[in-house]
Amino acid sequence: MKHGYSQAWVEAKTAETMEQWSRCALKALPAGTQYTAKEHRAHEKAYDKGLRAVEREGRRAARSSAMRLETQRRIVALFPQFAAIALGLSGAENQLITGSFLPMGTELARWSRRFDRTLSNAGLVQACRNAWTCCGLQALLGKPMELTPAVLAYSLLYPYSDNYLDHPGMSGADKLGFSKRFRRRLLGAVEAPGNGHEASVWSMVQLIEDQHARLLYPQVYDCLLAIHKAQEDSIAQLKNRTDAAQESLEDAELLRISCAKGGTSVLADACLVEPLLSPEAVQLSFQWGVLLQLGDDLQDVGEDLRSGSITLFTRAVAEGKTLDGLIGKLLNFSHQIADRMDRMPHGSSALKSLLRMSWRSLILMAVADVKGYCSPAFLADLEPSSSFRFNFLGERSEQLAGREAFYNVLFEAFLEGGAGERSGLPMPRAVDLASYDMRADQRLLATSSLA
Repeated sequence: MKHGYSQAWVEAKTAETMEQWSRCALKALPAGTQYTAKEHRAHEKAYDKGLRAVEREGRRAARSSAMRLETQRRIVALFPQFAAIALGLSGAENQLITGSFLPMGTELARWSRRFDRTLSNAGLVQACRNAWTCCGLQALLGKPMELTPAVLAYSLLYPYSDNYLDHPGMSGADKLGFSKRFRRRLLGAVEAPGNGHEASVWSMVQLIEDQHARLLYPQVYDCLLAIHKAQEDSIAQLKNRTDAAQESLEDAELLRISCAKGGTSVLADACLVEPLLSPEAVQLSFQWGVLLQLGDDLQDVGEDLRSGSITLFTRAVAEGKTLDGLIGKLLNFSHQIADRMDRMPHGSSALKSLLRMSWRSLILMAVADVKGYCSPAFLADLEPSSSFRFNFLGERSEQLAGREAFYNVLFEAFLEGGAGERSGLPMPRAVDLASYDMRADQRLLATSSLA
């Protein structure tokens, strides 16, 4: 049976998820492991020890290109001991990270750099995060954990398209033009790119088409069009409005925007892994995406307040409310999704435990950055659930931000460590820019009826 994901379907699934979110406020914080002050100190000591070891290896690699591969091996070898003490990970969970997730991310980054040397480290990390979500979905759907052409391509569409539309240097007209051309390309049109950036985006779509034929798997392209529309709605409704128009947005509308964007994003991940999804897999992937989007919204409170973007979390801060209630909801929401994941027939117990821990850690680490917007009583109740004290996490986050240049060098050294390796993933066919007539594209935009 083939599944379709129309706009009406997305709206219904979004409304259903919003209702589930509203019910999360009726429960106490979910139970979980509680850490004592002594355990916090042990975890923090292990964290600092691991960080010093990584920096020591990084300085060694920076001095000699011959040390690159050895540096990679040493850093990977450091992780299990750190993770066992500081994060409480089991041997099986450590093996998943070092044997599956990390190699997939490294393969993606190396392939990407061969394709486009201009991709930033931040963009590559963003792409890796999406690929890791796909990696988890593969196991939960009974598939081998591997980087496929479609997963690679969709993961790179984030830094290529989403960030391009968010770029403050682009005019509204330029963003609209790109977005319209991108939509037509997703619909299957033979759409000539307007510049090198668009050529890269078109190449990623081509990689997806080569793996998932449009006639056989139309639902794949339904998902890609759904996330594209959700991105457009997010930009139009949250970033291009006047202050008065933003203030008029109801909390329900802010939640709807985040749910639609997050839910369709990970639904697309799942559909690229397995185009014929079961209802249980559809439900899990959509809600997983909402969780990640709301987690990102919580992480980005400071940045969004500075840029003027509005979310449920910045709205609460602007109204002088604490974030206690929203964070409590998010933790309960995470717990419910993890319970749903546990009922999936595939995926090891170690994988499910690791994903559950990662979702909770995403929220708790964000709390460390936004603790100034939480009540002292709430922080005191929540902190024992965290492997680290919130003050410790905040301090280390500032320290790492101050060493960004060093870690960029280390990142490059890590990728260079296997520079001689070649992935079996295909490179996309070249897109001919020389024959492209910009005036023809301008006429096309003027007459197109596609939104």
